[in-house]
Amino acid sequence: MLPVVVVHGGAGHIPKERSEKSTEGVCSAVRAGYAVLKRGGSSMDAVVEAVAQLENNPAFNAGCGSVLNMKGEVEMDTIVMDGKTLGSGAVSAVRNIANPVCLARLVMDKTSHTCLTAEGANKFAQSMGVPEVPMESLITEYARMRWRKNLAADAKPVECQMGKMGTVGAVAVDSEGNVACATSTGGMLNKMEGRVGDTPCIGSGGYADNQTGAVSTTGHGEAIMKVTLARLILFHMEQGQSAEAASDLGLAYMKSRVEALGGVVTVDPQGHWAARFSSKQMSWAAAQKDTLHYGLYTGEHFTQSIDEPL
Repeated sequence: MLPVVVVHGGAGHIPKERSEKSTEGVCSAVRAGYAVLKRGGSSMDAVVEAVAQLENNPAFNAGCGSVLNMKGEVEMDTIVMDGKTLGSGAVSAVRNIANPVCLARLVMDKTSHTCLTAEGANKFAQSMGVPEVPMESLITEYARMRWRKNLAADAKPVECQMGKMGTVGAVAVDSEGNVACATSTGGMLNKMEGRVGDTPCIGSGGYADNQTGAVSTTGHGEAIMKVTLARLILFHMEQGQSAEAASDLGLAYMKSRVEALGGVVTVDPQGHWAARFSSKQMSWAAAQKDTLHYGLYTGEHFTQSIDEPL
């Protein structure tokens, strides 16, 4: 069963002209994460590699391609968590950083803190030698177009937020049975400056514990935080539910309790995995036993050899 890596590219409605790029992106990222595991890398190495690939892909709402806040600027949130130690690192409202997931890992590895925010996170990045990039390099024409559209008085940014470009995330189990998660996002369309969503919050945007499993979430951040979705799913797994059943239970509770849709990727330490969502779509991919699995719509599950091109 081991090793395994599963990634998502965001839950919601993905326009047809962008769905192909989204599927290609998650498949490419999962291959990169799986290559790390096959070389003997850790689950943490794998999820960081997979998410960094997605941050570098303008088809997703993370890194270059992040949505813009009310001022038309990029503010990104990221978390990583190591199931072996329960160590975690997160950054919120960071700017001018190409790969926030790598910065979150440095927070975990090089500080006694769990989360650094805004200017403090950027100063830490400088001290670690992480190069700053011009904010313009993180902004796509698509993000700018959507920002302008949502400045209109009758616009509903929350409603059209879901998944047009997705929050990204990954979970993995390495050959030693250690689990890890990583989640990264540009946040919510036209959000207030300084708004922080679920992504960098332990138990909401992600959670990893070798005793249970690992989860990375996507959806409307405020709703995910209200039900601490990642931790809720692992609670169900602690009660004996499978990764798939626990994921469905967590998403169903969020839908009934706070009327919100979302999606998750989940693994247990034995290598059982799930990619589940209550929204219309979620681009996802998984790699296990040299087989690539992927899908976009509910019930869709394609498989092929990991080395075969899409």
